[in-house]
Amino acid sequence: MPQNLPDLTDALLSAARKAGAEEADALAVQGTSLSIDVRAGALEQAERSEGVDIGLRVLIGKRQANVSASDTRPETITALAERAVAMAREAPEDPDIGLADAAELAQDWDVGALELFDATPEPSPADLQEDAQQAEAAALAVKGISQVQAASAAYGSRQIHMAASNGFSGGYSRTDRGLSCVAIAGTGARMERDYDGDSRIFQADLRSPEEIGRRAGERAAERLDPRKPPTGSYPVLFDERISSTLIGHLLAAANGLSVARGSSWLLDRLGAQVLPENLSITEDPHRPRVSGSRPFDAEGLPTRPRQIVKDGILTGWTLDLATGRKLGMVSTANAKRGTSAPPSPGVWNTALTQGEASRDDLIAQMGTGLLVTSMIGSTINPNTGDYSRGAAGFWIESGEITYPVNECTIAGSLPEMLRRIVPANDARDHLSRVVPSLLIEGMTLAGN
Repeated sequence: MPQNLPDLTDALLSAARKAGAEEADALAVQGTSLSIDVRAGALEQAERSEGVDIGLRVLIGKRQANVSASDTRPETITALAERAVAMAREAPEDPDIGLADAAELAQDWDVGALELFDATPEPSPADLQEDAQQAEAAALAVKGISQVQAASAAYGSRQIHMAASNGFSGGYSRTDRGLSCVAIAGTGARMERDYDGDSRIFQADLRSPEEIGRRAGERAAERLDPRKPPTGSYPVLFDERISSTLIGHLLAAANGLSVARGSSWLLDRLGAQVLPENLSITEDPHRPRVSGSRPFDAEGLPTRPRQIVKDGILTGWTLDLATGRKLGMVSTANAKRGTSAPPSPGVWNTALTQGEASRDDLIAQMGTGLLVTSMIGSTINPNTGDYSRGAAGFWIESGEITYPVNECTIAGSLPEMLRRIVPANDARDHLSRVVPSLLIEGMTLAGN
């Protein structure tokens, strides 16, 4: 039975005050999720879950503790608050923790403008099964596909509400709809696997099952009979499917928590050039129908667009209140949290400046090198930015794709790699991290 989330968070705050907390904030999340897996045309697995999770953070002086539960009975809330206060009294002091001042809090927002919730009826299990079956059938129709490892369809709906003793109270609802297919080409030792998928807030925006299945099949078939590439220094083109990982490493290094701990290769590079001067990274938490949009952060501060990198120059860190205080800076309203942990900084929607050339243009431009379409493993030194990853994709000769490759390693220095990236113009605008294919000259490739 649906519960009133504002009442739940108020009850948590009231219990915290009665238990002896000086300050507190509370989070309540009510959700429904449904997933269907299909294999060989038949239902393989169906899962549905419904429930409410609650989280409470209490502060006593400069000590804090966080507790969570999925039981919302009054006696549980009372016990939860008493346990949190007892834990906080034994916790180590942290001079930087604390709630936001009332003047800093978000005062009004337009959740509807963000379009985070699809009000159309929840899809039935039969609807999801049909989508998964259609994706599987489309993959199997591709020449060379021997089987489909998995075809899955899923739906989720969540209502979120947060309240704090500083007077903040706010919430919103969001939905998610996803479809994916993993296809296998060949048989025996010659098998190759690849996938395609889509995830949207609105069902109407989701790509068709036939397109997803067909593309998964085509990608797997294209990988048949791979070879190891030659060893040496070559240009590497990171396909749009995986190029966002490179920008992700930069964003992780610009996270205030890493900087405050001294474990970031961007340490002491604030105001320095980290990308080519014609490129910027913009964060916009107000993009409609995008999963990373939020009207306020997990500490009740109003979210706002900002530039993390402007014209190649790193302009700031990603901060919540505590990391901002630790670094002597103001929060960038980037606090995230779940019910079981206190806030920590994280990015919302980000976008790298796109180039003018297409991916095909960059393939022609690179001459001889590697097009990377998938990566495995990760060896990245957070202090130096040394980079090494297993890769697979396609070998480029004379500006054309010649054959699939696998079992190779690409390596370099992230700071140097990022300063010489050349972007294509093929980024997908609906993603939370919008990054096109990226060409990097002179990476070390280990193959044959």
